[in-house]
Amino acid sequence: MGVRGLQGFVGSTCPHICTVVNIQELAENHRTKYPGCTPTIVVDAMCCLRYWYTPESWICGGQWREYFSALRDFVAAFTSAGIKLIFFFDGMVEPGKRDEWVKRRLKNNREISKIFHYIKSKREQPGRNMFFIPSGLAIFTRFALKSLGQETFCSLQEADYEVASYGLLHNCLGILGEDTDYLIYDTCPYFSIGDLCLETLETIMLCREKLCESLGLHVADLPLLACLLGNDITPEGMFESFRYKCLSSYASVKENAGKKGNIILAVSDYISRVLHLYQGEKKIEDMLPLGPNKALFYKGVAAYLLPGQTSPWLVQKSKGIITEKQVVNPESKQEVPMCLDPESKQEVPARTNPESMQEVPLCTDPESNQEASMCTDPESKQEASMCTDPESNQEASMCTDPESKQEISIYTYPEVKQKLPSETGAEYNSEVLVCTPPEVKQEDAMDMEPEIKQVTMDSDSEILKQVARMQHVHSESYLVYNIMSTGEIECSNTLEDELDQALPSQAFIYRPVRQRVYALLLGDWRDGARSGPVVKEWFVYPGNSLKHPDLVRPLQVTVQGRKPSLEVLWLSQEPAVQARRLDTLLACFNLSSSREDLQAVESPLRALCCLLIYIFVQPDYINSRAVHLGSLLVRGLTMLVLVNSACGFPWTTSEFMPWNVFDGKLFHQKYLQSEKGYAVEVLLEQNRSWLTKFHNLKAVVCKACSKENRRIVGRTHWNSHYTGGQGWCVPLPVT
Repeated sequence: MGVRGLQGFVGSTCPHICTVVNIQELAENHRTKYPGCTPTIVVDAMCCLRYWYTPESWICGGQWREYFSALRDFVAAFTSAGIKLIFFFDGMVEPGKRDEWVKRRLKNNREISKIFHYIKSKREQPGRNMFFIPSGLAIFTRFALKSLGQETFCSLQEADYEVASYGLLHNCLGILGEDTDYLIYDTCPYFSIGDLCLETLETIMLCREKLCESLGLHVADLPLLACLLGNDITPEGMFESFRYKCLSSYASVKENAGKKGNIILAVSDYISRVLHLYQGEKKIEDMLPLGPNKALFYKGVAAYLLPGQTSPWLVQKSKGIITEKQVVNPESKQEVPMCLDPESKQEVPARTNPESMQEVPLCTDPESNQEASMCTDPESKQEASMCTDPESNQEASMCTDPESKQEISIYTYPEVKQKLPSETGAEYNSEVLVCTPPEVKQEDAMDMEPEIKQVTMDSDSEILKQVARMQHVHSESYLVYNIMSTGEIECSNTLEDELDQALPSQAFIYRPVRQRVYALLLGDWRDGARSGPVVKEWFVYPGNSLKHPDLVRPLQVTVQGRKPSLEVLWLSQEPAVQARRLDTLLACFNLSSSREDLQAVESPLRALCCLLIYIFVQPDYINSRAVHLGSLLVRGLTMLVLVNSACGFPWTTSEFMPWNVFDGKLFHQKYLQSEKGYAVEVLLEQNRSWLTKFHNLKAVVCKACSKENRRIVGRTHWNSHYTGGQGWCVPLPVT
């Protein structure tokens, strides 16, 4: 989230709430105060991506080896100080936050347009002031941190809520991030990642108690203030007239605070001077102009309440009015505080953590109640039909899989203390053992042996969903749980030139792959049927206004004439199943005929080779800028992660990690040399080993493309004055 105007206000008007602290010294004090307790910092990883990405080149897909090294240094700095780090990533976009998500994506589109305009006019990478994080950075950062032995979690709702909850429930040393919402949550101290000096572990601590002292408020008033100022739940315009009314009657306007700063002071003054006076005597809607937005307002305030917390602004003492009650969450079987709008009788959940007693707090899944319209073709302005098999143009339906009772093993790792969620209780009647993926193996990765745990479930579909949930929470998969739980996924901005139509957007190039994954995850169905599962895709691509999601139907996937069984792929321990998992992965990319050739390629190049074949087969020809191509390749690696997860992990995750197969800066250099007509030997610096690998890869790719009647054609396009020959250029493996 984020409170409108609060960051600037703190810096300009209330700098005294920012204190320079040494995290190592705070950790030593924490150990003294709590003997035997390791000082722990919860990291909002999404806030830290810009801080972590320090490599020089970012425009052509990222310098991944350098980025991995930067992450290793970051972790080492805290480890050497005896501080444990817990990382949280955004795992889902809540339905109520979709409008804000769309707003930010459209803003990013405008930034990307400026980047490409700069490249075309200057022929160089823009400065850091135009920096845009490389595609897939958040996804691959999860796996990088796991390979460095760090506890890494993917959220089931708003990540900042889970971060704040974890910090509160585990008595953490603090939260490291860059989000003013951490000033609003009543949780552990908030440290700024932007001001962190890694060498000394000094940074700025922002104190919510000092903020309250400056504003004349209590900590319990901060959620109310945040909603009146505007955040991701309550739009900024909702209380605009109210804020200006407060400002017009505010007698202590400060010249140095600016307009936004004085609005914050004026609204705070109204809360302390007027609302406090009648608190408990009048209903909040009688004191504020809530109008038809009452339910949204209550939801906004409740969104800041952590497990066990209540708000004085949500509990009224008026006789006969019930404004707070306890209800049972049907999944967790635990009571969840609910706030009731006295007039509308609408229940607004005071967000709690139904699994707060477990070592890793997991929160209730957000359920999407949105109805999606048909997507519109941005060029033709006509209503587009649901996406189906691009060749047959047929729609498909799904029928339910018959339940089968199997006994399977669950594999987890010693550092994963979290068992399957609490809903796997005694009412389930089948013993289940579930396979989780092999860890990403790096030189400095922890050597971990799996251990077996048992849980009980009542149906295969429930088993599979819980396995997907567990893998999602522990950052072991990508998008699988989102597809299975809500049928709604999203993909943020990619560095794509909207004015260059030579290469389609990655959203369309990889859609057939996703469609086959949907068929795999959402059950059996038949081509030609008009009913069945539909996945809502919120993918950013040129021309997409994001007013509605694209409604995408599955595309049938078969292996040896049969649809693969998800139960077998995920739950079976038979040795022969590993080959079936690989067959399914290749079928998702429509590369079954290239199985033997790909198997002959060494790891991790076989995954890269698989991706290159798919890219060359999809477009009619390659004719685009290196920036676009680099982003396309990295997005393809994320698709490999998705398919590999859905197929039960036939390949180790490390094969898809970009620091093992791709370097954007090197790719850019070789691309330009190829455009000038440099010979392959020159491109590969006369290195015989590289030449051998290159020709082996080229042979496999060309053979696979010829089977699809595709001829690989390169066209000079990077700069118009280049007149070199047509080169065949692929991203080189990093050695």
